[in-house]
Amino acid sequence: MTESGGHIHLILPDPTERAACFRTLAAGAERIVRSFASGDAWIEAGGEDLSGILLFRWCQPGTAGGAALLERVAGRAGIVTFVAAEQLSIAESRTILRGGAQDLLPAPLDPRLVRRTVDAALADWRARQGAIERHREAEGRLAALTARERDILDAIAAGLGNKAIARQLALSPRTVEVHRANIMRRVGAGNVAELLRLQFTAELARGAAANPVRFGG
Repeated sequence: MTESGGHIHLILPDPTERAACFRTLAAGAERIVRSFASGDAWIEAGGEDLSGILLFRWCQPGTAGGAALLERVAGRAGIVTFVAAEQLSIAESRTILRGGAQDLLPAPLDPRLVRRTVDAALADWRARQGAIERHREAEGRLAALTARERDILDAIAAGLGNKAIARQLALSPRTVEVHRANIMRRVGAGNVAELLRLQFTAELARGAAANPVRFGG
């Protein structure tokens, strides 16, 4: 986990609850846990630039209440948000879940439940971040291809051989062979299997961008 991502931020007004959750989350693990007594303090510290896990009490002192905090992080792909509350109206629960929160936790918070919940969320977060990086790498490598090379790559992914690709694109088989060699060189693929994995990974990235996942929706 780097200094710029994967942090755990707690915004818990009650000092006893805040200290207990902080100790439990920080124990026996290499992670950065930051705790705040209010949403205002978190904003002042630049917390909204975080990437990782955010857990806050719905009822907050000061000007930055739960709804305001949720609005600040809504739609941020790198943040997984949990909200803790003792009692909520149906309207408030809908607001929280529709606003992108991963889950609601019962308050007063049980530090052991918080630890299990955050550990699972961090594992999922890291897996997603790894997938995003792989997608970006694949897109970057394929971006070097020309439009014609993209057409040939799509045909290769469809399982067509050189002669079939040549007929489909009105090219000579020799031209297709040259393009295939250029494609492999440009993207740095050692074989066709690696080339197709890049293509598949990039397609997943485009699909995810077109249909972003929303938690609690």
